[in-house]
Parts: sequence; structure tokens; C-alpha cells
Amino acid sequence: MTGRSSDCSTLYLALDLLCPMHLLVDQTGHIAQAGSTLRKLNRDGEPLGQRLLEFLELRRPRIGQGMDNLRALAGVKLHIALRAPPRTELKGVLFPIPADASWGPPGGALLNLSFGISVVDAVRDFALTSADFAATDLAVEMLYLVEAKSAAMEASRKLNLRLQGARIAAEEQAFTDTLTGLKNRRAFEPVLNRLIEGESDFALMHLDLDHFKAVNDTMGHAAGDYVLQEVARILVTECRRDDAVIRVGGDEFVLVFPGLTDPARIPEVTARLIRRLEVPIPFNGETCRISASIGATLSRGYNRPDIDQMMQDADIALYAAKDRGRGCHVIYSPALGSSMAPTDRRRA
Repeated sequence: MTGRSSDCSTLYLALDLLCPMHLLVDQTGHIAQAGSTLRKLNRDGEPLGQRLLEFLELRRPRIGQGMDNLRALAGVKLHIALRAPPRTELKGVLFPIPADASWGPPGGALLNLSFGISVVDAVRDFALTSADFAATDLAVEMLYLVEAKSAAMEASRKLNLRLQGARIAAEEQAFTDTLTGLKNRRAFEPVLNRLIEGESDFALMHLDLDHFKAVNDTMGHAAGDYVLQEVARILVTECRRDDAVIRVGGDEFVLVFPGLTDPARIPEVTARLIRRLEVPIPFNGETCRISASIGATLSRGYNRPDIDQMMQDADIALYAAKDRGRGCHVIYSPALGSSMAPTDRRRA
């Protein structure tokens, strides 16, 4: 008996080394021996003594109860799942132990299991390491490949995020006026195209500063730059978050107001802007005084809004405002006539 016990101990050690996911089942269907890795999968405690089919669910092929039915599956590929969450799926093959065997439970069975394609999830769910697999198990090599792939994908993800961030920063820089921080001329068409393609009505205003040339001529370009920065701050403050304030060059600005469709509201908006811009701007102990003229047009006035046409009409209205004495606004109408197209409306 001592010799048989010694043989069994040696066998169990060999099985644990070569098949760390094995089960020995006795003739009553109870688990008599479990490999070291399989024991880690049973979070409810030691699987020894449990009925095999209470520990595992045999999904394919379906069989009736009893060891005879189980032993009849010798050599068949078995599809199995742990009954305890997370119900890890396993593959298995069974070898029936002869009734007169001296190396295991007589009349029982040896069941060897593996993870198959669920190995990655199992490693995560049960914190498995390479020590939990047989040295010859190809799953270990697959795990290394998965780990290498995951590391490469993470590095690629981080690189893509950096590239995306750099692209966004470059695009923002390309569409940003460096002096004022406003959108620049390059951003003008994309802003209007989005509204036109989305069939959103909007108001377009072309604003030109009055008396700005006098600031540059008498106080220098540093004062002029400061005034432009203050104008940008005022315009952004007076506009809504969804409105666009664009510096199209020099002391010219374009303002786009999505949803502003009522001509009766234009005087209210333009008067507020002009009133704010007429407040004297202090610079180095001196005072800069400017105003603004505004030409406006509404997208609803066009069968199909066209950027060039709308800008030309806003220019005509702006020229009319300059002609009326500056510091005021004009809304475009066909009555203004193309004869009023500006040739030089930037008259200080």
C-alpha cells in the first residue's frame, strides 16, 4: 500500500508539473485531485471533494448523469465552463482510469483542461502568470505575443494622441490671429461653410474701425496693436459663445451671428458694439479714441447663401455706413446699388 501511495504522490507531482490544469475524478464523480492552476480558478475554496459537474458545466457534448456517461467521452474534445463567475470557458479531454489502476482513483477519470482562446481573459480575471502554465504550453508564448501587441498598441495609441494633439494645435495656430487670438482670415470660409451646409440662418457683419489710422500715426504701432487687442476682447465679450469673431486683416473684423435672422435686432446689436468701442482706451498715460462702422447682411436674403456675394454686400453696406459719417451701421439692401462697392473704404 505504501508503494502505491508513493507512486500516486509521484504521479500527482508529475501531473502538477506537466498538466497544472488537470482533475482526477473518482468513480462517484467527485474531484479527488486538482492541478495547481485549476485550484486558483476556484474562488470559493478548494475544489477537492466537490462533484465534478457541480464545479464545471459540460456544454458540449451533452450527456446524462453518472460516471459511465462521462467516461464514455474518452478522447472527445469537451467544451466546458466554470460554474462560478466569471464562467470562464475551457476546453478539455478525458482519459478513463481503469478499475484495476494503481496510479489513480480506480474507475474514475483524468480530465486535462486548457483555456483556448479565453486565456487572455483568464490571465486578467485570475491574475495568472507563466508559472501557472506548463513550460511547453503554447499559451505562454501567446501571452508574450499578446503582451507585446498590447504594449505596441498602447505605444501607438499614445503616439496617435500626440500626433492628433499636434495636428489640432497646428490647425488652431493656422486659423488663429497671433496678435489678437481671434480667428483669422483662413477661418472665415470654414465658419460660413459649416453654417451654409447645415442650412442654418445667420447674420454677417463687416466691422471696420474708425480713426484707427490716427492712433497709429500719432501714438505709434505699439498703441495700435494694443487697441486691436482691446477691440478683440470687447467684441468677444459682447458676442455669444457660438458667435464667431474673425480678424480678416488690419483693423477689419467679420462677425457671424448664427440664428440672428430678425432685421429689427441688428440695430440693437450694432449700437451696443459701437457704444463699447467708442469708450476711450488708455495707453501709456494717453487716450486712444476710436469708433466703428458696420455693414450687415442676413443669410435669409439669399436663395442660396454665397460667401463671396454676402461679403461683397456687407462691404457695400459698410461703405455706406462710412459715407454716412462713420460710427453707425447699415443693413444691406439691393437699393444701395452695386455702384457703392468700395474702392477704398478704410478711410481712417
